[in-house]
Amino acid sequence: MGNKISNTSIRVGVIGSGSWGTAIIQMLTNNLPLVNWWVRNPDTLKSIELNKKNPKYLSNVNLDLKKLNLNSDINIIVNNSDYLVLAVPSAFLVSSLNKINDSINKKIVFSAIKGIVPEKNTTIGAFLNKNFNIPYNNIGVITGPCHAEEVALKKLSYLTIACPDLKKSKLFASVISCNYINTIASDDIYGTEYSSILKNIVSIAVGISIGLGYGDNFRSVLVSNAIREIKRFVDAVHPINRDINESAYLGDLLVTSYSKFSRNRIFGEFIGRGLSIKESHEKLKMIAEGYFSVKCINKINESLCIDMPITSAVYNILYNKNSVKNEIQHLSQLMS
Repeated sequence: MGNKISNTSIRVGVIGSGSWGTAIIQMLTNNLPLVNWWVRNPDTLKSIELNKKNPKYLSNVNLDLKKLNLNSDINIIVNNSDYLVLAVPSAFLVSSLNKINDSINKKIVFSAIKGIVPEKNTTIGAFLNKNFNIPYNNIGVITGPCHAEEVALKKLSYLTIACPDLKKSKLFASVISCNYINTIASDDIYGTEYSSILKNIVSIAVGISIGLGYGDNFRSVLVSNAIREIKRFVDAVHPINRDINESAYLGDLLVTSYSKFSRNRIFGEFIGRGLSIKESHEKLKMIAEGYFSVKCINKINESLCIDMPITSAVYNILYNKNSVKNEIQHLSQLMS
C-alpha cells in the first residue's frame, strides 16, 4: 500500500482535540491538503472555526482551517478516513469508539495514546485487535520522545512511528514529518507501546521523589534503573532484537522524567507533597495516564514475575495506599 499511494493522497482522520490531538493536526496539515478532525464538543468546534485556535489546548497554535474538515460527528470523520489517529485520553477511548456505527476493521489505526484501556486493563493495540477485529498489521503506535507543547512552539522534536507492517510505518512517518519533526519508522509495536506506558509510571515515581525533596542525583539513579526495568519487561512480553537505548525507549523515558510539561511527573509531585489521589487529579486538570497504567502492568506482571521495583512502588503508593515516604525510601535501597 505504501508503494502505491503518495503521502499526500491518503485520507487521515484525527480522533481527539486535546493537546496531543491538536499537535498532531498541526503536524499533518504541513503535508496534507485536507485532514479530518473529530472535535467532540460542538462549542469547541465553533470556537476553532471562529478563532482558528483550540480554546482549551495549545491555544497559541494557529490552525489552517482551509486544510481541516472539522466535525463533532465521529462517524463522518471515520467514514471519510483511511488512516485514523487516536488521540483521546485512554479513559475516554471506549466511550468515543462506541459512537462509531460501522466496522473499522479495514482502517489503518495509529494510537497516539500513551496508556492502557482502563475498563479492559489492556494495551490500546490489543484492545483494537480483540474488540474491533483490526489486524495487527493495520495497527500502529505514535510515540516520542516528544511533548505537544514543544511541537506547538515548533521546536525540533522526534517521533517514532511503529507498525508491524514497516511500509505503513514509513508512509505515515513521511506524512507527519516536517521541518521541525524528525520521524523514525519501526516495526516494534509491542516494545514501543509498552515502553510508552512504562515511562509514564516511572515519571510518576520521579515526581513523587521530587515532592518528597529528593534531588537530581537520586533522580539520575532512578531513571538509570528505570530503563533497565523497562528492558526486562518488554524483552519478556515480546522478545526481539531491540536496542533499548534508542529514542523510542530511552529518549521517551528521559523527556517524560525531566520535562516541566510532563503531566505524570506533575501528578507524582502532588502525591509526594501529600495530596490525595483525588486532589492530585483535580489539581492537574488533565489525565495522568500512568495512574491507570500501573494497575495494568502490575496485573500482567503477576504471571510474569519480572523484577520491577519502581512499578511496584508506584502501585503500592497509588493502589495499596502504602506510605509514600517508606516506599521511596525502600526503593532507594534496592537501586544501584
